Amino acid sequence: MRKILTAALAAVSMAIAAPAFAQEDYPTRPITILVPAAAGGPSDTVARLVAEAMRADLGQQVLIENAGGAGGSLGSGRVAAAEPDGYTLLLYHIGVSTFGALYPDLAYKPGEAFDPVGLVTEVPMTVVGRKDLPPGDMTELLGYLKGEGAGATFGTAGVGAVSDLCGRLLVEATGVKLTVVPYKGTGPAMTDLVGGQIDLMCDQTTNTVNQIKGDEIKPYAVTTKERIPVLLDVPTISESGVKDFEITAWHAIWAPKGTPEPIRQKLSAALQKALTSQTVIERFASLGTVPVPAELATPAALDKRFQSEIERWSKLLAAN
Repeated sequence: MRKILTAALAAVSMAIAAPAFAQEDYPTRPITILVPAAAGGPSDTVARLVAEAMRADLGQQVLIENAGGAGGSLGSGRVAAAEPDGYTLLLYHIGVSTFGALYPDLAYKPGEAFDPVGLVTEVPMTVVGRKDLPPGDMTELLGYLKGEGAGATFGTAGVGAVSDLCGRLLVEATGVKLTVVPYKGTGPAMTDLVGGQIDLMCDQTTNTVNQIKGDEIKPYAVTTKERIPVLLDVPTISESGVKDFEITAWHAIWAPKGTPEPIRQKLSAALQKALTSQTVIERFASLGTVPVPAELATPAALDKRFQSEIERWSKLLAAN
């Protein structure tokens, strides 16, 4: 009887210890970061740079999987439904904070479906047009969109994507008229902009700087309060007479709800280290952005930012 009781206690002890041991041993196999947008877009670019840098610290491959559609809400839902074991993560941007307002019938609630890992970067955005679009600057563009160019085509990554939010803010602030053309990501939208199939986009510098410098598209304005070093010749929207216009695309990493805190802390530590990588810093700089400081690449900092952005965009989208 004593042997049976001892064996039973040992089994219970092992069962209790197993999860803790698994967390301590994490990761023991490759990690997948799901990007809910098409390959080649700004979120994809950020994810691939960060994944490679995190791999060095975690000692396992960090793979990228793209799953676009519905402004990123579909792919994000796959992460929300994934096993909370630290092997499936989500990297996306400010758009996640709009899903609840834009898609009330989602099977998950974004504000409750994820556990935060940390912020990654805050990317400026640019209003850009096809190379042969008639207006020469932002002031002319606004006049054009209120006159002969009213209804110009405006590419986005879908409802609720940051490219869509930028367009909504532009319409609200200026009264221009746009015909929105949704894509599965701004990667394919950029291809059509370069090819002249659409007229305009508002997209992150991570997806526009190379095309601007290559003279493939026409830059009109940046969406930050001040000009940015990588595009010093491009004015802010405020300089063009649209006061207090500002939007940036912060990116972050989340895990499914219920992911053990030790695992999230280990991921956050790897993220913080990745963001100090000289390769990441230099590559981000070439794309017009910088990594966030270490204190923002944490679960607590992301949770605070995420919840405040949910509130901000819920109010704006409800008013429109």
